[in-house]
Amino acid sequence: MSTVSQIPFVDYLVLDDGPAHLVANECASCGARFFDRRNACAQCFATEFDRVSVPTEGELRTFTIVAFAAPGVEVPFVAGVIDCGGTSVRSNIINTDPTPDNIHAGMSVRLATYSIGVDVDGVDAIAFGFEPAG
Repeated sequence: MSTVSQIPFVDYLVLDDGPAHLVANECASCGARFFDRRNACAQCFATEFDRVSVPTEGELRTFTIVAFAAPGVEVPFVAGVIDCGGTSVRSNIINTDPTPDNIHAGMSVRLATYSIGVDVDGVDAIAFGFEPAG
């Protein structure tokens, strides 16, 4: 029986440490959080960072339903900004119809992962989005 290995599509998606979750670089001085690598904090210019887990549930703060995109990108889809315990996460809203009847600011969402493809060596690339939480 062969197993398929998985790799996260982005460095800040953690798949192998319990349930899937995101990690951010938190400024040791002011607490600002960033998902990309930083040489210095954009808020206070400090240079020390700690890796911290981001809550897997949050609140959709704002969104847009994208109706036109580059060729090959399936539309419509929902792009949103989610507040996860004070950390702002930009992500698509998945696993629901992308219509105004199903999406609204203030709705509770949770992290969800999905495969975006398997390469010829059997490595499965895993991406993330947020889905309605109940």
